[in-house]
Amino acid sequence: MFERFRAQYAPLRDPGTAGSAWDHASFAAVEGYGEFMAEFAGASFGDGLYRVHDAQTGPEALALVAEAFPEFAERVCPFGYDWLGRQLAIDSGRIHAGQPLVLLLEPGTGEALEIPLPFSALHEEELIEYADAALAAAFFRAWSESDQSGPLRRDQCVGYQVPLFLGGQDEVENLEISDVDVYWSICGQLRRGVLKLPSGTSVNQIARD
Repeated sequence: MFERFRAQYAPLRDPGTAGSAWDHASFAAVEGYGEFMAEFAGASFGDGLYRVHDAQTGPEALALVAEAFPEFAERVCPFGYDWLGRQLAIDSGRIHAGQPLVLLLEPGTGEALEIPLPFSALHEEELIEYADAALAAAFFRAWSESDQSGPLRRDQCVGYQVPLFLGGQDEVENLEISDVDVYWSICGQLRRGVLKLPSGTSVNQIARD
């Protein structure tokens, strides 16, 4: 299992990225999770394009997701994240053929997108055949060409200066390197605030330091 992922991503593995597998109960019945994490826990690929959680970052990500998306707190468990800080998680609320499907949680848009694939198929199909769409790889290349900061650290992501759910533009000029925890915390607070507004309320601007 994971031969295709290994062939495409192993050569892109960033140096010095390794950790121990996160042994969360939600992953116990996830097909291929143990095998995948035995080799790739804590790994980062393509200068931070895609990162895999480990025993340290997994629980931290779960806390961030629960804060920003409380409606999913009891049913998701993140296993990886991309350069935009988007968390990929198994979703125990959606089961097909006995396996939980994947949910993509986006701090910059405030949305949770359903991916109709389990953990194993995501890594052997989606991230292989549709990497550009799944990881916004072309957008990553465009940002990389405009920013010379080098590979992203595991505690960094490239976030929207103004989140899209507050009217920010989905363009390179609206991106900046952020601490993952800080970015999620800010976006989570803003998202919860927007959800409390009356339907139809327009948010025209936010204050920035």
